[in-house]
Amino acid sequence: MEVYRLVFSPIEVNTYIVADQTGECAIIDCGCYNEKECQRLARFIELKNLKPVLLLNTHCHLDHVFGNRFILEKYNLRTHCHTDEMSNLKNAPAHAEFFGLKMNEPPDPESFIEDGDVIEFGNISLKAMHVPGHTAGGLAFHCEKEACIFTGDTIFAGSIGRTDLPGGDHNTLLKSIKEKILTLNPSTIIYSGHGPATTIENELKRNPWLT
Repeated sequence: MEVYRLVFSPIEVNTYIVADQTGECAIIDCGCYNEKECQRLARFIELKNLKPVLLLNTHCHLDHVFGNRFILEKYNLRTHCHTDEMSNLKNAPAHAEFFGLKMNEPPDPESFIEDGDVIEFGNISLKAMHVPGHTAGGLAFHCEKEACIFTGDTIFAGSIGRTDLPGGDHNTLLKSIKEKILTLNPSTIIYSGHGPATTIENELKRNPWLT
């Protein structure tokens, strides 16, 4: 499995492209903010000779859905997310305006993902984990075979997600992290929504919110 990370938008969100030898790939949290960034993503996918077959959202804050309309127009893919993210998805343009940014209304999801769902493409299997706290419908996508997890804004290298936005709750977030993420193999790589990759072992030792 190959994991590619591209950073987009003024908010510097990580967009992940997850692929294997079949060429099929999933795009996780498409944050392309403008035409230049959209074309950068498309060129990268073409250069790697990949075929996007899935768009996934860990959650639907504005920075994580900036590029959803482009993915629909370019690859005819709608996102899959948790049902509790619909309010964030619908309110994303208003939130963008609040931060001095602009975006078109994101497309409706193709389907909803629940805790425990298994998502398959190519030869890759991802297990969805409901990890509320940063948002009500936050998801993480765990690949046990490759010992990695895509956590969105639930946990970062040395930090955790903010909880002062609608749907956020600090105690719920810590519960999600401790009961869902930190129980995985310590060598598991964490690919978060912002910043560099880390491991569960590193966060257990060094993250001040968890020690």
